[in-house]
Amino acid sequence: MINDNITAISTALAPAGVAVIRISGKTALNVAEKMFVPSSKIPLSKFIANKLYTGEILGDGLSDFGMCVYFKEPHSFTGENTIEFHCHGGVEIAKSILKKALMSGARLANNGEFTKRAFINGKLSLSSAEGMINMINGESLCQVRAGYSLYREKLTKEAEQLQGKLLSALSHIEASIDYPEEGLEEVSLLEVKKTLDEVCNKIENLLTTYSTGRAIKNGINVAIVGKPNTGKSSLLNALLSFDKAIVSDVAGTTRDAVEGSIEYKGIRFNFIDTAGIRESQDKIENIGVALSKKFLQSSQLVLFVLDGGDISKEDEEIFELIKDKNTLIVLNKIDKEHIVDKRAEICVSALNKTNLEQLKEQIFLKTVGDNVDLNGDFLCEERHYQALKGAKEKLLCAKQNISLVPLDLLSIDIKDGWEKLGEISGSTATVAVDVCILPLLSVSGTLCTLCTPLSNFSLL
Repeated sequence: MINDNITAISTALAPAGVAVIRISGKTALNVAEKMFVPSSKIPLSKFIANKLYTGEILGDGLSDFGMCVYFKEPHSFTGENTIEFHCHGGVEIAKSILKKALMSGARLANNGEFTKRAFINGKLSLSSAEGMINMINGESLCQVRAGYSLYREKLTKEAEQLQGKLLSALSHIEASIDYPEEGLEEVSLLEVKKTLDEVCNKIENLLTTYSTGRAIKNGINVAIVGKPNTGKSSLLNALLSFDKAIVSDVAGTTRDAVEGSIEYKGIRFNFIDTAGIRESQDKIENIGVALSKKFLQSSQLVLFVLDGGDISKEDEEIFELIKDKNTLIVLNKIDKEHIVDKRAEICVSALNKTNLEQLKEQIFLKTVGDNVDLNGDFLCEERHYQALKGAKEKLLCAKQNISLVPLDLLSIDIKDGWEKLGEISGSTATVAVDVCILPLLSVSGTLCTLCTPLSNFSLL
């Protein structure tokens, strides 16, 4: 148990109805007693855990009538004695109470320190911490759902189950080594091979969800490209339902990339309106054209916009640049008399907002597909992907060496695979916890407030 007390404002530092100041540590009660006067005769040291008590919260230079709740170790988010003050949500009120806590024996928590203590005290796995921050930062429904699944330890439990199977395989190997006279080796190798097949298949199933999982977490980048004046900026504005990009009949108006996002079927799509690709004597415009070509490489989908009334050699030259990309060819300006291009997959009018919903559906199908259950579980984190990939490599090596190497050498790869699976939860992680947890958070304590079920409270 860490001995010092830490404190932080656990809610956003902005005007609100309520603000929460949290104190965690071995002697958090002693700190709180110096700054809370209960309305009842019950002293703070006698508070029943998980119950809200009303009273006067003392700040530096002011006081506020609010509530206090005590979470007794180890049944708190951090696993330590924890106090929360719920005051009125004025910025100066919260800052004053925080300052009083610092004067009364606590220190300001470092970024992510509440979560770090939860991990050290066995209250939270690394994957659960990652899931929590994904929920908080989620900008789409699917992002939040994927984060919640990770936060609730679903991936950790699956990894632990696979570790259990590998331990069973290792026990067969150990039995064969320890009791050679029993003739167990042949039976053991059959059991080990069966287990390795089962674990490798499960890992492969998890790995196949990574592509969709990354799209869910980061969103899907869609570049809108075409020659100047095809209505790319108008199309972006129509998709976003507000005027993000400047629209003009003058070719070359868009010099820099303009970005905007929408959510469709729970997925965030990040649109990038690029400068019209063409040869130009304008240095600034040429920089925009170069940037457009760069965005082509980093986008999961390219919307190639054609002007329905003006299809020319320039379009053919641009098409050569994108023909190997995942591309959706959009014929714009169908509100005017237009030319039919057999390559066009959908015809729209950005001006009249014609067929925009059909366009969104085509974008979805071209990137996510129609056979993906977005309510399912996905691998979203690069760290988890690398851990599973490493485990699979070790276990495949073990499979290939069955009957070719001594049993004690075979067990080395299996143990390495077991350790790789443990990196998901952090149980076998060799990387310092600071490297895994601290980058997840921008404000210390933010996560802590979300982890106490409201059903645990009662008001006294």
